[in-house]
Amino acid sequence: MQTSSFKEKLAAFLGPDAKKRFLLMILGVFGMGFFLSFLIETAYGSDTCTFMNLPLSARFGLSFGTWQLILNCIMFVAVIALKPRLIGAGTFANMICIGYISDFFRWVWAQLLPEGFFMMQPARAIVFVLALIPFIISIAIYMVADMGLSPFDALPVILCEKIGLRFSLGRIIWDFLAILVGIAAGGKLNIGTFLLALTLGPAAGIVDKWIKKHILKQSPAAQA
Repeated sequence: MQTSSFKEKLAAFLGPDAKKRFLLMILGVFGMGFFLSFLIETAYGSDTCTFMNLPLSARFGLSFGTWQLILNCIMFVAVIALKPRLIGAGTFANMICIGYISDFFRWVWAQLLPEGFFMMQPARAIVFVLALIPFIISIAIYMVADMGLSPFDALPVILCEKIGLRFSLGRIIWDFLAILVGIAAGGKLNIGTFLLALTLGPAAGIVDKWIKKHILKQSPAAQA
């Protein structure tokens, strides 16, 4: 009976199509960390969370992954206190893994590629474009899996509900504040951050429809 009860609670926690969505979530998290390693190395810009955390990690003398985990843990406390239903398996995978995956592959590139490779043209521009597109798709896959928000993404949802602010506007303000913190910590704003802000929404919509139709096998009514 206890085993059955545990399975029922786990199924309720993970939601429908749990196995497929879990695999999608893992794919999205790995893709984000992997392709983020290229975006960081080319220094053309990244998502606002990374833009904020990179210079802060340098300020504190920590690896990007370690600092991101520390900050995520602090934010996680606020999320679990205010709206725990936003937390899922994907929350933990996101907050723990992405930074360390990126750190690991940056170390790999340093061992395999000539020093300064990512700063040389045309390699720098080519790598940036080739990494940016799958990075955006990876974020979209993670979002479609719908297995919990990262603490960074959950907090603006909570704050907007608390103060009665429209989420689209609240998210813009949240990202803008993250950019300001990054600049104050010594970060340099580049084109990649703007491209991500402009393309992530449409890309997520396209990937969402494709995955729900071809992988999750949902009917058009369920996709709406």
